[in-house]
Amino acid sequence: MTLTAGTKLGPYEILAPIGAGGMGEVYRARDPRLGREVAIKVLPDAFAARPDRMHRFEQEARAAGQLNHSNITAVYDIGSFEGTPYVVQELLEGKTLRDTLTAGRPSARKAVDYGIQIARGLAAAHEKGIVHRDLKPENVFVTRDGRVKILDFGLAKLTHREGGSRRDAATMTATEPGIVLGTLGYMSPEQVSGEPADARSDIFAFGAILYEMLSGERAFRGDSNADTMAAILTGEPPDLAIRNPGVAPGLERLIRHCLEKDPEQRLHSAHDAAFALEEITGGSTPSGVRALAPPRGKRTPWLKIASGLAGAAALVAAGYLAGARSTATDPPAFRQITFRRGIVGSGRFSPDGQTVLYSAAWEGEPNRLYQARVGLPEPLPLNVPGGEAIAGTAIQGDMAVLLRTAGEPTLARVPITGGSPREIAERIVAADMSRDGKSFAVVRRVEGAFRLEYPIGTRLYETSGGISSPRISPDGERVAFLDHPLVEVSRGSVAVVERTGVRKTLTSEWASTGGLAWGPSGDAIWFAAAAHGASLLVRTVSLSGALKQILPGPGRFILRDVGADGRLLLEERTERRALMCKPPGKEGERDLSWLDHSTVAAISRDGSLLLLGETGEGGGENHAIYVRKTDGSPAVRLGEGLTNDFSSDERWVTSLTSGSEPRVVLLPVRAGEPRTLPDFGVRVRGAQLMPDGRRLVLAGARAGQPLRMFVADIESRSLLEIGPPAIGGPGALSPDGRLLFAIGSDGKGAVYPIDGGEPRPVAGYEAGEWPAGWSADGRFLYVFSTSEIPLRVGRVDLETGRREAWRVIAPADSAGIRGIDMFVASADGRSYAYSFSRTASTLYVVEGAR
Repeated sequence: MTLTAGTKLGPYEILAPIGAGGMGEVYRARDPRLGREVAIKVLPDAFAARPDRMHRFEQEARAAGQLNHSNITAVYDIGSFEGTPYVVQELLEGKTLRDTLTAGRPSARKAVDYGIQIARGLAAAHEKGIVHRDLKPENVFVTRDGRVKILDFGLAKLTHREGGSRRDAATMTATEPGIVLGTLGYMSPEQVSGEPADARSDIFAFGAILYEMLSGERAFRGDSNADTMAAILTGEPPDLAIRNPGVAPGLERLIRHCLEKDPEQRLHSAHDAAFALEEITGGSTPSGVRALAPPRGKRTPWLKIASGLAGAAALVAAGYLAGARSTATDPPAFRQITFRRGIVGSGRFSPDGQTVLYSAAWEGEPNRLYQARVGLPEPLPLNVPGGEAIAGTAIQGDMAVLLRTAGEPTLARVPITGGSPREIAERIVAADMSRDGKSFAVVRRVEGAFRLEYPIGTRLYETSGGISSPRISPDGERVAFLDHPLVEVSRGSVAVVERTGVRKTLTSEWASTGGLAWGPSGDAIWFAAAAHGASLLVRTVSLSGALKQILPGPGRFILRDVGADGRLLLEERTERRALMCKPPGKEGERDLSWLDHSTVAAISRDGSLLLLGETGEGGGENHAIYVRKTDGSPAVRLGEGLTNDFSSDERWVTSLTSGSEPRVVLLPVRAGEPRTLPDFGVRVRGAQLMPDGRRLVLAGARAGQPLRMFVADIESRSLLEIGPPAIGGPGALSPDGRLLFAIGSDGKGAVYPIDGGEPRPVAGYEAGEWPAGWSADGRFLYVFSTSEIPLRVGRVDLETGRREAWRVIAPADSAGIRGIDMFVASADGRSYAYSFSRTASTLYVVEGAR
């Protein structure tokens, strides 16, 4: 069936053909309901009458519809037109990997980057029990910004899941055993032989693609189909080093392991393939790979074994990549310390290693300090008035604590047995105590920047991003910490700074991080991080940058401490972020959470539409941006990144790309194409489009300078500073775009004229509050504080400074909720929305981690 422009398929209007393949014809179409363009795949007329083809087409929609990952093409909808089914997918701009290979072999760096992304997409599908079965360069798409998307799950097979019969799985299989299905040259030996395929078949195709990207030639190719099939079954591709001498030996070993003829000998996990590529390259970020060969003295453990034990190399490497540990070593033992329902905030071992000191808020109670022992887990409260968090212990029996204050915490020291704290320093974000108890490393917020001091008063490092988990080395000569590109996200890298101020970044940037500590010997740093998603794994990194995974298997672990005997103090955390909304004209609130980490960013003037971000596992490694109607309609995905706000006409949303150097992107809410804006020469933290559409309000920092507010001209790229250094951004822009409410680094709020003039302090604003929006007439500002439950929202009259209570917000069940950290109000005041995280924490002491 060939469709012409203007044809209607249900609500979709065909615009133009994009291409055609064995499984269907693809068209560019418009969805008038949301004003966006999509791709529609329609089964050709010749196939529609064949039940097997119809089944395979429907299989594609079912399989891909279960997947939500940044490296897999998103499926939006499915329908039928005159008896012919179609699938609605996200519209991609770029070209297939086949087109890329036709133009020439990509660089080794780019090839490995693509390989990591393909492996991550496959891992997400395999975790859902979905096998692609026809992975090839034609089914891998590279977007204009370098993002890899796996296409066409038309040959996907839902594998047998526990609880279902073998026949149940067979009825969902695209083909039965004995039928050859796939694309010659990338089919696994079992597919060529007509045997059942599973996730390992995709691994074989992945190895063939990776080989082709690095060599420029197909791994298996004969003069005829029969010759190609024979090569797959019995032959080996030429040595990669012959065709590309610059490829690291470990990379070729990985590819050989993927191309094993026997599925039992083949690499079993796409997740392990991605991990191995990152290990071989010394770590990677979502945007690329740092190096193809490990630096001197930085060889991964399985490469060392491979070079020393030539005959057993493949077996040892396979065992490591599959997450196996030596049978001579007992698996790590997890001993549970906490049992109540709530959230842990901090934790450390006592100096003798026998007692665990921690802070927690149980069953909705206020946060308190506790102690417990392995085998005697009954929590014993520590008598420390105002204790908020444990910040270190010393051998003489003191501990460092952070005390609650009206602003940022105060650092104090107190005996481990409890008592009256002795205050050390004010306005401390994070801290650590040296082992001898004589000095402290602290993180302060200074004029919109974060500063690491060690000892107190001596600046070692300063950044417009964030600093967390400062830890003093056992010898007291350096401080390790997590270095974050943005304050609000856990993305970051492991860094260390000497007393002299010399700083070294030891790892590339991780998508998510969860604490660090020095190992017992002081020559390595132990940390928890995820390359993508939210599954934080415990790893170590040496001072030379050599990485090693410590604990097998996935999990969301926060590393709280490492004892002198090598025991770990881990917090296992399950977290779901909820979004609640009061729609216009309704009395009660509605849960409008979408995936696992829904954060409201803005609400439309009339309260009918929400802008939200998904920054957890569901949102993918680069996060996702959605709009959702407050009537409960399904959310609509706009793109990737971190979102800020609607434009004044609500046709665009501003977003920031993820990574250490974010760019501003305008995403259309209705019709239109995304617009990546120019680099304004500042490290952007937030952005909002002004009503004229030509300018932005930016929160950002020039190199070596604190965070400030700017007005940026999109065409000329000129910047105009507004006000003094700021504490956060991009503030709140008035409905007419003439005024900006912003919070200075001194914590005071003021209204600044955009086009120049004197700022006007807001008399009714209280320190520590954040803006929730302006009223439609520009007279009132809604404000809230994130430090309290119930949340008390105020309304400040900007003309008189008079403040009045507006709303009191409280979730019905407050267990595991620290506070409501985002609140927005519609301009007409009839609607609002808020987000909070509900966390369930359990502390474990882990013995035997290697």
